[in-house]
Amino acid sequence: MAPKRSKKNPITPSVTNRSLSRHSRRRHRSHRIHGRQNRPIVILESRSESGFSELPRDILSRIASAFDVPNLRAASLVCRSWWESLQTLREAMLFLHWGKRFKQGRRSDKALNSFHKGAAKGSALAMVDAGLMYWGMGRKDEARVLYRQAAELGYSVGQCNLGISYLEDEKPDPKEAVKWFLLAANSGYPRAQYSLGLAFQYGRGVDTDVFEAAKWYLRAAEGGNARAMYNISLCYSMGEGKPLCHQQAKIWLKRAANCGHGKAQFELGSHLLESGEVMQALVYLELATRGGIDAALPIKEQTLLSLSQVSRLRVISNVDKWHPTKFRSR
Repeated sequence: MAPKRSKKNPITPSVTNRSLSRHSRRRHRSHRIHGRQNRPIVILESRSESGFSELPRDILSRIASAFDVPNLRAASLVCRSWWESLQTLREAMLFLHWGKRFKQGRRSDKALNSFHKGAAKGSALAMVDAGLMYWGMGRKDEARVLYRQAAELGYSVGQCNLGISYLEDEKPDPKEAVKWFLLAANSGYPRAQYSLGLAFQYGRGVDTDVFEAAKWYLRAAEGGNARAMYNISLCYSMGEGKPLCHQQAKIWLKRAANCGHGKAQFELGSHLLESGEVMQALVYLELATRGGIDAALPIKEQTLLSLSQVSRLRVISNVDKWHPTKFRSR
């Protein structure tokens, strides 16, 4: 049985005339279509849109296959032709939404079924989610098929996952992996940029090039990837691929630590301890310990012994209140 629909349907767009200026209302005519909940949906269609709305349906669907809900809603409202052409994808997004709810409820069979239905209707996002479930089940060939479908639609997450699948195959194919990483990285996907940086650093599928590695690490770091933040901090601290710059190294190390990177938290905590900032150092060392960094434990325990009971409790309280920073790219 499908989950109950929320009062606010995440797919059905709703725009009222109040949101239109008087000027826009004079220049456009609106088509009202009633959704399942009998709410009016206003689709704007310019008098001079001839040709613009005649984009072939298959091309439009391909372009929109990787859209999320807000972008799909916005595209559907461009004109009546686009509203009709994107109907199937809007249905796909509903299946994707249900699949995520089933997955959160640990109903894997229903989640996979919903993702498959969304994928069949052309959603690249649903293809990737179905692929992730197959990958987790150990059914890697089926996962790769779905990743490839999403990748060929231009979805950067699918391209990156396809690249990773080639690296983690029984017979790894690094060159094929790099091909897909490069496509996704050039689209601006941080995880692919980080993966491409690793490929250049270790010579997987490409010649080793520390300058290219640092370039891609920096791009991924600026996009919010915590692992890339840590790696670019190492590049700056050792002068590898980037000019030696301890200030930049500290900046990126702190950003990585605040985004939840365990090694960065351990190293930052150690640096703070050396500079005498004991309370702040212990917060990062405790975070690193909780994150599985064993080397942080003895340093933290030894330092705690030098504090009063009140100070120890304050450290634990600060750690309990801590949450990762959501890094915003410039």
